[in-house]
Amino acid sequence: MSPRRQPAPAPELPGYTVERLLGSGGFADVYLYSQRMPQRQVAIKVLTHEATRDQPREQFAAEANLMAQLSTHSSIVTIYHADTAADGRPYLVMQYCPLPNLAERVKVRPLGVPEVLGIGVRLAGAVETAHRAGIVHRDIKPANILTTEYGRPALTDFGIAGLTGADESGGVSIPWAPPEAVEGQSAGVAGDVYSLAATLYTLLAGRSPFSRPGGPNSRLDFTMRIKRDPVPPIGRTDVPASLEQLLARAMAKSPAARPTSALELARALQVVEQELRLAMTDIEVPDTSWLSPAAPSRDDSDEGRTVVRAVTEVDPTGAPPPPSPADDEPHTVLRPVRDAWGPQDLTESTRSRRAVATDADDAAPERGRPGRRWVVAGAAAAVVVAGGIVVAGQLRGEEVPEPAPTSTIGTVVLPDVVPAPVDLSGERVNDGQVEFSWTAPDVPGELSYSWVRTDGNKVGESQPVDEPPLALESGGRVCVEVRTITEQGMVSAERAEACVE
Repeated sequence: MSPRRQPAPAPELPGYTVERLLGSGGFADVYLYSQRMPQRQVAIKVLTHEATRDQPREQFAAEANLMAQLSTHSSIVTIYHADTAADGRPYLVMQYCPLPNLAERVKVRPLGVPEVLGIGVRLAGAVETAHRAGIVHRDIKPANILTTEYGRPALTDFGIAGLTGADESGGVSIPWAPPEAVEGQSAGVAGDVYSLAATLYTLLAGRSPFSRPGGPNSRLDFTMRIKRDPVPPIGRTDVPASLEQLLARAMAKSPAARPTSALELARALQVVEQELRLAMTDIEVPDTSWLSPAAPSRDDSDEGRTVVRAVTEVDPTGAPPPPSPADDEPHTVLRPVRDAWGPQDLTESTRSRRAVATDADDAAPERGRPGRRWVVAGAAAAVVVAGGIVVAGQLRGEEVPEPAPTSTIGTVVLPDVVPAPVDLSGERVNDGQVEFSWTAPDVPGELSYSWVRTDGNKVGESQPVDEPPLALESGGRVCVEVRTITEQGMVSAERAEACVE
């Protein structure tokens, strides 16, 4: 085994002041610099002199160009600038993500199911965005997912990325690589889907899918298991069977058996979120609907008219409806959202009537609160109908009765994000008992909580508690995580944490 390469000295770059080394790889070093104008911290990836032999300069330029095409996505690291230092080393100026990457976080302990689902949906949107640009990443793994200062995942390191139709297969990280890649074959879109699922598995299990505690875990061991062994169970009681099955399907040996796209994987993860009654994470993919050519106007005088469109039924699984041969005009389909009423109170026909399609311009101001938009739309329709009846009666000379007062049905407004409990703290009551207390977050309705101890080697199953304090019997160190549960069953993705020695 060759000794680890020592990082090269940081280059002097005009407009930047070096602060410290962030990390080193086989072909590049990453340093934290302060940019002087505008003032901000940036991460600068500098290629080594050894790596500039043969064709790495072209590869480095390709990485810069690929990431620049995708930098507007919130879950892809932003590229600011690329150039060559005075000593001949190419460098890339990137967004600095100060929080630990996912590989570092999972070394401490596995992540919670709600957080992993949210990370999965966001990253699947980023991967789908890359695929729509004709780019496959080829090296998705926890270490290549940074964390922004806002706690959002950010995909980086497109160093071995390529075009979706390319035949070449560059170097890969074996523990998260699909079977076709470890065999030296090209791994395209289906390979990225596999690697993303393997990454989510790692976040839940605390190890890569085919790693065995205690070993052996050599490159050959990984290769044989990836090619032959079924995906082992994650081994956590709080991971639902539907999520285990989804990740196993996304890591199928045959690329054809996996979800056909990162978008399909994202939608399937959203279904699991709904199953757990969690706040649904948005899928961020490029909106290309504006590229569709406008349908020719049948009459210039129709330019300012109001067009009433038919109601569109939305599949609860998130799949788009089949195209209608009678309607070739561009239209907007709303994604499924959680209803303010419990599912047990709705019939299938009621659910269908609530799925409403609107013009994009009308939907935009209320996009964040679909339930409220539907209530306003229904009220407006009622006013228009009632007004039409009154006017028609008056024109015929009929005596129109006063309209009966309308009844108001109270609605439940669901928060976009359920906050974690506030000011969680603990104290030792006596030698054998600890009590934890907290303040309820500002959420309407009755709240309850779930808690789990995290001071052991293994995270246990979450337990319910109606209100603080939480009393635990223990004479040693006690650490707990507490989450908020609304009366609609929504669970906070973030958690409050506290320890008592």
